Amino acid sequence: MKTPPQQQVVVVTGASGGIGRATAQAFGSRGAKVVLLARGETGLAAAALDVERAGGKALVIPTDVADPEQVEAAAARAEDEFGPIDVWVNVAFTSVFAEFADISAEEFKRVTEVNYLGYVYATMAALKRMRPRDRGVIVHVGSALAYRGIPLQTAYCGSKHAIQGFHEALRCELLHDKSKVRVTMVQMPAVNTPQFDWVLSRLPEPAQPVAPIYQPDVAARAVLYAADHPKRREYWVGGSTMGTLAANAIAPGLLDRYLARTGYAAQQDDRPERRRRPDDQVNLWDPADGSGGRDYTAHGSFDDQSKERSVQLWASHHHGVLAGLAGAVASAGAALAIRRR
Repeated sequence: MKTPPQQQVVVVTGASGGIGRATAQAFGSRGAKVVLLARGETGLAAAALDVERAGGKALVIPTDVADPEQVEAAAARAEDEFGPIDVWVNVAFTSVFAEFADISAEEFKRVTEVNYLGYVYATMAALKRMRPRDRGVIVHVGSALAYRGIPLQTAYCGSKHAIQGFHEALRCELLHDKSKVRVTMVQMPAVNTPQFDWVLSRLPEPAQPVAPIYQPDVAARAVLYAADHPKRREYWVGGSTMGTLAANAIAPGLLDRYLARTGYAAQQDDRPERRRRPDDQVNLWDPADGSGGRDYTAHGSFDDQSKERSVQLWASHHHGVLAGLAGAVASAGAALAIRRR
């Protein structure tokens, strides 16, 4: 039987900031027991307070998802202390903003290990426990960049493409086995997270998300909905994600040329106050809060430019309502036509 939301045990990787932090708090607001995995202990402690203030219970387990032994140990401890895991949300990532020629082999490997293999190791740990019970949900937080690569993000785009292929293959296997364990993926737009302050960047100007930008709370609502409705293979968040994926399917070569022309400037922030930031971090090898003990929270530096809602997301969650409205409009139109005749 499905566990009620207020009794669920939920594991969130990358829970110390950004989408992971917002997602953990959202599950906490439903009364869930939330297990928080990340490297940064300052951020994890603050995220635990967020969860508990929202009404949930929190368990902090400092974990590097690139280490399969740490991930397995975290899963075992989560079940020992909170009980069977109902939902596992993969969010943790790192990145490098640079041209491919400026990224070292070690840096590219690290991004791949965290972003892609981190999802693989976490999914292994989750399935090890969910499959014998024949229940549970795994949510992969993806990106529009899982389908459409952009310049200056070769390592990130490559890892997100890898997650997409892994997700599709795994889903086919679960369907073949008639398993009741579900896996779904949520493709995100540009989100106002702290990553633009802490990822390694070799750009002339500070990195920024490509507009339109959405708040992490929008992303968190999408993750919760996906966890509650995991039969759909994936969800798209934001009109920009939908437009990008549609354009890439129709005219990928044209989109290549467009991004070659606009993608560099669109990902760099030319505001003078941003150029003088003294506290920019690099979290590729160490936690972003490791040196100064700073809590980066869920939100980044672009609150004034970010959207609190997504019409597209609302529509994707209310197909029945929209279908009913469309039917009502069609019926009214037909009735009006008959009267005119």
